[in-house]
Amino acid sequence: MATPSRDGRVLLAGAIAFGVSLACYLAYVLIHPLRWTLNPGDLHVYVGGGLIVRHVLPVYNPHLAAPLYDWPGFRGENLQFTYPPFAAVVFAVVSFIPWSLLKGLSVAANLALLLAALWVTFRALGYRSGRVRLGATLLTAAVVLWTEPVLRTIYLGQVNLALMALILWDLTQPDTKSSRWWKGAGVGIAAGIKLIPLIFIPYLLLARKFRQAAVAAAAFVVTVLAGWVFLPSDSDQWWLHGMFLASRRTGFVSWGGSQSLWALLARMDRGVAAAKPTWLVAAVLIGLLGVTAAAILDRAGHQVPAILACALTGLLVSPISWDHHWVWIAPAVAVAAHYAITVMRAGAHQTWWRAAARWPAIGFWALAAAIVAVYGAWPDSLWGLPTAASHFAFGLIWIAPNSNTEIYTTQGDKTWFLEYHWTGGHWLAGNAYILGGLALFALVLVCALICVVRGAAARSAVTPATDRSE
Repeated sequence: MATPSRDGRVLLAGAIAFGVSLACYLAYVLIHPLRWTLNPGDLHVYVGGGLIVRHVLPVYNPHLAAPLYDWPGFRGENLQFTYPPFAAVVFAVVSFIPWSLLKGLSVAANLALLLAALWVTFRALGYRSGRVRLGATLLTAAVVLWTEPVLRTIYLGQVNLALMALILWDLTQPDTKSSRWWKGAGVGIAAGIKLIPLIFIPYLLLARKFRQAAVAAAAFVVTVLAGWVFLPSDSDQWWLHGMFLASRRTGFVSWGGSQSLWALLARMDRGVAAAKPTWLVAAVLIGLLGVTAAAILDRAGHQVPAILACALTGLLVSPISWDHHWVWIAPAVAVAAHYAITVMRAGAHQTWWRAAARWPAIGFWALAAAIVAVYGAWPDSLWGLPTAASHFAFGLIWIAPNSNTEIYTTQGDKTWFLEYHWTGGHWLAGNAYILGGLALFALVLVCALICVVRGAAARSAVTPATDRSE
């Protein structure tokens, strides 16, 4: 019997691992109440926005009010439409699908989008063999499927995986004649649905990818204009009356599910307003450092880490980064594992392997494991009874007690909220995502600094010595 090739073994291992992981997820869905495994409230909001575009606007006087943003929300739970008007136009297409079918399609689509994002990531990392790339994609997906941000995105029917896959696919396209003219458009479209992807435009400018930055900006402008065409009064409220700055409309900044820098500072200062000045200064500083570091990594030839560094910066500086927004940790695990394998291969046949290459490889594997550990979906919550705070509470951040967000919408910010009184382990667990993000951000800055030093050393090595003699 013929021995399978290395490519075949990688593909077989990936298929088995992902098959087992997916089977475990399906088993969890089957043996637990549906409300524990799928509660697509956010998908309801998307569909509601699309239905307003299709049915309310044709008979609504656009000069009287903003029907999209006046909508009280899904099932009275204050889940209002909080996205740019263009997003509602996109969701109008989705709203044609019957709800009974759409729920299942949402789960299947998010699983496919996770695989697509990882497939694109490994392609950009240089995996040319289709079987090796597919095997690596399936192996990584088997692990990151069981991370909290990914499962929460599936649970809520969110679009985070779709936007991440779109941005990764867009920015990692080969610079061929057929793709150069529209490369960057995916970033602009993603920003038209959720504003945070706008942070990729200054990154592209600093990376000297001016054409991509211009295309991204132009595509975003087109989404704004499309919103004005279909939703003029809502667009007026969103863009000209500052509704896009209304963080309170989005949700309770200090709630445990909010894992942004502002949320961390608010929980430390015991007040959203009290922490805002500090957050503004910190957000500007981190934003400048983050996009600069991302550009440095890109110009040093590390494109995928650069994209992830920019996405991480956006998660940190965004007023609200919900737990499910952190799906970018999925390609981060892939990148860490890739660099670990690269180091191992480089030293596999050299005498200095054990002394020189072992520790970098261990470091990269440890980084991948740490990301999975911090952002993972833990069995003690996943397979046990739900807590009083949430019937789908899994992952480190849900160990800490959380306030009822409905109280915030009726009473405003109060110092007695539970999140303001976390201590010890609860404080560390409740802020795990943002603390992990800050640790990754520090690592990004170190890597960017190393690239600068190496670049300077390389330039000095090729510069001819100057004759200083008279």
